[in-house]
Amino acid sequence: MAKANRARLTVVHVMAPPSLALPGEGYVSPALYESLERSARAAAQKRLNAVLARARAAGVRAGGLLLEGVPHELIARAARKADLLVIGTHGRSGLAKLFLGSVASRLVALAPCPVLTVRGR
Repeated sequence: MAKANRARLTVVHVMAPPSLALPGEGYVSPALYESLERSARAAAQKRLNAVLARARAAGVRAGGLLLEGVPHELIARAARKADLLVIGTHGRSGLAKLFLGSVASRLVALAPCPVLTVRGR
């Protein structure tokens, strides 16, 4: 869609802060936590860069944002100047949707622009 309309594509990836489930007191040293955070950020950046490379190889003007926090809130904030928000869905239903929530459905209600949802494979 971006290529056909000569639009700029902004790919947003939101990562959650590293969470640890440890037995006992569950203490994690600051150095270990920072190491895990750097590793998670590097992995997320690698995935984002791969998506951007594919978009650019297809002739799309694309940029990326790597954010950390609550996905639906950060994506809605990033979309303030957007003409259209396109988001993939997992198509969860029942208990999975109840417990995991739906970023896409929250964005439909919260986004400052139209939202196009695309069902994943």
